[in-house]
Amino acid sequence: MKKITVLILCFVLVLSALAIPVAGRGDTSKQYNWFVGKHEKGQRPELATDAGFLKDYPYVALGPDEKVVYLTFDAGYGNENVEKILDTLKKHEVQGLFFILPGIVKYSPETVKRMVNEGHVVGNHSYSHGNMAKIRDVGEFKSELVKLESCYKELTGQEMSKFFRPPEGAYSENTLIFCEELGYTPVFWSFAYADWDNNKQMNPEKAEEKILSCVHNGMVMLLHPTSATNAAVLDSVITKLKAEGYRFGRIDELAK
Repeated sequence: MKKITVLILCFVLVLSALAIPVAGRGDTSKQYNWFVGKHEKGQRPELATDAGFLKDYPYVALGPDEKVVYLTFDAGYGNENVEKILDTLKKHEVQGLFFILPGIVKYSPETVKRMVNEGHVVGNHSYSHGNMAKIRDVGEFKSELVKLESCYKELTGQEMSKFFRPPEGAYSENTLIFCEELGYTPVFWSFAYADWDNNKQMNPEKAEEKILSCVHNGMVMLLHPTSATNAAVLDSVITKLKAEGYRFGRIDELAK
């Protein structure tokens, strides 16, 4: 009987080492890409319905069904447009969530300090901006987050918030597992558009129309603050949404 037990334990260990999925759990390393279904203004969209395991883990992608918008920014580096975005947020007394990379800490430290001093939440976008969905080891995953945390703390003297946005929205069940184990909340989005390439910017009028046409209750908006278009339209977007009765919330309202 003891020999049978030992053989079973050895078999389980071999399966784990080879990353063979355990029956009923599926392949936790399979990559998914976050997406938002099409929707009309005022309609709350369907989000990433192909990954059934999402319901088993804490994450943020959509707020409550009320007139509230959460502004989130992926800020890999600093430029004059980031400063303009911060000026607009300060003018309207709105606080956002900025997901940063080490480049902005190193080359635009005053911008990061300004984010902190003006009350914005600063989150983790990873150290290398690589495909975090491919990571199968929690130690490697942790290293990506901790190295950026250390850069941030050295600059600001503060601990980084425990919010994480997977680069390019690539994730696996392991991503959710590791975040939960490390005390991080993954943050996706319920609206984004092609604003990341500074050489291919949408016309400001068209971009503003697109943003406003997709507004919905609990909207988690992803913008890139390096975008000249976003810097040009954000003031008007906030003004119009406030006039429609929307408030702008802080993402930590949604953390479980």
